[in-house]
Amino acid sequence: MIRPLLAAAATAAVLLGASAAFAQTLTFSAIPDEDETKLVQRFTKVADYLSKTLGVPVKYVPVKSYGAAVTAFKNNQIQLGWFGGLSGVQARRAVPGSQALAQGEEDKAFVSYFIANAATGLPADQKDLSKAVAGKTFTFGAKTSTSGRLMPEFYIRKELGKGPEEVFSRVGFSGDHTKTVELVASGAYDVGAVNFTSFDDMVAKKQVDPAVVRIVWKTPPYPDYNWSIRGDADKTFGAGFTDKVRAALLGMTDPELLAAFPRKKFIPASNADYDPIVAVGQQLGLLD
Repeated sequence: MIRPLLAAAATAAVLLGASAAFAQTLTFSAIPDEDETKLVQRFTKVADYLSKTLGVPVKYVPVKSYGAAVTAFKNNQIQLGWFGGLSGVQARRAVPGSQALAQGEEDKAFVSYFIANAATGLPADQKDLSKAVAGKTFTFGAKTSTSGRLMPEFYIRKELGKGPEEVFSRVGFSGDHTKTVELVASGAYDVGAVNFTSFDDMVAKKQVDPAVVRIVWKTPPYPDYNWSIRGDADKTFGAGFTDKVRAALLGMTDPELLAAFPRKKFIPASNADYDPIVAVGQQLGLLD
């Protein structure tokens, strides 16, 4: 009688353990490159998709800044993140074994727009970054944004031979791409650097008038946004979980979900894809 009881107890313990593992919640966040309310609406649906696909509870948690997203990843408050190129590098460096899993099709060759208020008289679609921007007021996005600061600053230095503070009469940081466009549209800043997908999306939704805010230059392409997962994900959620998450991201085909990013589709990514970002980050003193 004792042995059956012990066997039953052992089985119950195994089931409880399995139940506990199943109940483990995968938490993810995204860099706040747009208004927080919009991000919550967008990524809650993505969380629902991932939960159904992976078979574990998935929760989206908003953060207040790019740095906060990296810190949350480092402290295991999130296990998965939709990062920019630079913040993804920072996050993966903070947690050994972490991997870039996927990127948008557009992220393999991303660009930043330099946009200007039409009242500045700066001509649209210039082949080179015009020296005519000198003396204008200028805003980046967030301080650690790849498309809103890192690569624009790199190309300002490369094209004009000087740092932003030497080129422009005033330099600011808006905090996100939406605000950059709004500040340039209002005339609070003459010129700004913005993520091309964010700007194109705002134009498509008639949230900005291209007759008021014009694209004056486009940077050469570089790698940008990525999904990255902590190096201990398999230990936390079970063997093979990292591969399951990658497959779920690559299998995200619902246009409504993809519009949340906005991306046409996701393609595989690796840490090595972001070596150019590491090099520029080190050059500008934003990475050790």
